[in-house]
Amino acid sequence: MPEDRVPSHLLDTRNGLTVMAHDEEGWCVALDSARMCCSIYESRPEVCRRFVMGGPYCRSVRAEYSERRALGIELVAY
Repeated sequence: MPEDRVPSHLLDTRNGLTVMAHDEEGWCVALDSARMCCSIYESRPEVCRRFVMGGPYCRSVRAEYSERRALGIELVAY
């Protein structure tokens, strides 16, 4: 959202929309993989603030990711 204060190097443009960039595995580039937490937590976008970590949707996304990785299916970020 325009009011979000995300550093520009963490953003990407897809289909005319500004979105968080993803790494080569499809994860958000703001994810600190060593600590498995958001590296910009205090200034994370509003959409991330609404995403409940450990909630039903979060668990569903993680399970799907794990299943696809186990089958060798590439994760596609939208």
